Amino acid sequence: MCLILIALQQHSRYPLVIAANRDEYFRRPAAPADFWADTPQLLAGRDLQAGGTWLGITRSGRFAAVTNVREPGRQRSDARSRGDLTTGFLTDTRDPQDYLAQLGAEADTYNGFNLICGTPNSLFHYSNRAPAPVRLQAGLHGVSNHLLDTPWPKLVSGKQALGDVVSQADFNLDDLLPVLAHREPAPPHLLPDTGVGSLMESVLSSRFIHAPAMDYGTRVSTVLRVDNRGHVEWQEWTWDRNGQCIDVRRHGFELIND
Repeated sequence: MCLILIALQQHSRYPLVIAANRDEYFRRPAAPADFWADTPQLLAGRDLQAGGTWLGITRSGRFAAVTNVREPGRQRSDARSRGDLTTGFLTDTRDPQDYLAQLGAEADTYNGFNLICGTPNSLFHYSNRAPAPVRLQAGLHGVSNHLLDTPWPKLVSGKQALGDVVSQADFNLDDLLPVLAHREPAPPHLLPDTGVGSLMESVLSSRFIHAPAMDYGTRVSTVLRVDNRGHVEWQEWTWDRNGQCIDVRRHGFELIND
């Protein structure tokens, strides 16, 4: 997952709205979002290579999503899969603070990550490249491949686009797709310098990534919203190597108390 946009307590009806893109190599196998047969309370896509997920929510309202930190030259081949971070939280029963406290003791066993986790009314961000977990305040937030709310162009424009949608009295999940489907790269003078070279910085600077020569790009776009009564709506678009939509999945359910 390389872009997560969050509107927390920004709409009178929907306290949580998420719009996220998963960017990955197309050769890495994955299953589309569904309730897992071995964990029936969990709705998520599934990485079929390592077994975890990049984003998911449970029937009890536990939410988690993860992105990688872009830091070439600092990748460990023996690191644990970052999909375990999300799956670990989603299948746990502890409060987010307790889960993150334990995670801090083993965070160095992972390559750089950003983890968003919590419930619709209480979300946290934690990265093993930041000092400590942070509770998200009401507002618009975003994370890509650096720390929370780093002002990369895709985050600045993405948060604004998400804010424009949730500022409406009513909106559909389809209205959130343009927020994620924007394919224009950032102007050169606004590109970050993460050590991958200016050409790659440009390719990776759009909210929707289309890099067929690399067999890499945005593979899944996911939006979800939770209303004041605890109704969850989920919609997911799957994209092929040519940047064309090949599948749309929709789910809806009521949150239940554990």
